[in-house]
Amino acid sequence: MNDHDHLTALLGRLKLTALRDQLDSLIDEAGRRELTIREALTLFCEREVARRDQRRIDMSFGLARFPFVRDLTGFDFGAQPSLDKAQIREIATGRFIANGEAVLLLGPPGVGKTHLAVALGREAIVTGYSVLFTPATTLVAQLAKAHGEGRLEEKLTHYAKPKLLIVDELGYLPFEPDAAHLFFQLVSRRYERGAMLVTSNRAVGEWGSVFGDPVVATAILDRLLHHSHVITIRGDSYRLREKR
Repeated sequence: MNDHDHLTALLGRLKLTALRDQLDSLIDEAGRRELTIREALTLFCEREVARRDQRRIDMSFGLARFPFVRDLTGFDFGAQPSLDKAQIREIATGRFIANGEAVLLLGPPGVGKTHLAVALGREAIVTGYSVLFTPATTLVAQLAKAHGEGRLEEKLTHYAKPKLLIVDELGYLPFEPDAAHLFFQLVSRRYERGAMLVTSNRAVGEWGSVFGDPVVATAILDRLLHHSHVITIRGDSYRLREKR
């Protein structure tokens, strides 16, 4: 085995796969730039870290189960003047996740709530947080199913695990009878431990009718709103604007 093959084998055993795969080009680049040994090692380590970060991000995007790809650069803030762009940028830093806070995106259908939710979720993953996206009806249906099968604790643990849980379209469709109590248990489990981002077409004052239980809805809101950022989008639907 020659020196090159021996080195690539060692890099493989150390799981430095980016460095192994790019070894020749990295050595050539270090030579062209006339880097010192210390500078060359820094370059090699940066490429390895970049590859690992990208692999983590790609895997986390898949685990998050986003319904589509959206980012903040693709959001038309000019079409929604009620939105404070600086506030959205602040939320995108992920500080609310570190603090276990909640973000509520409220507004009529078609104003970009889900776009923002996905974009903020993707920003959170890039920052280093785990994220799970779920439609509200799917979340409640899975909790109800697990409850009926005696696996509620297991399912609550599943939804409590990610640092950011995104619950989309709360209030669009009616919930099952036990939805309020099941959702309350999840919110309580995540309260001050894990951040939540909820999108809804209903104002918080209407959540009693959404859950069919004003008392439990009040308890849910009490926890969500304690440490929260409530953003109400007042604008026209993108889809209706395109139709016109």
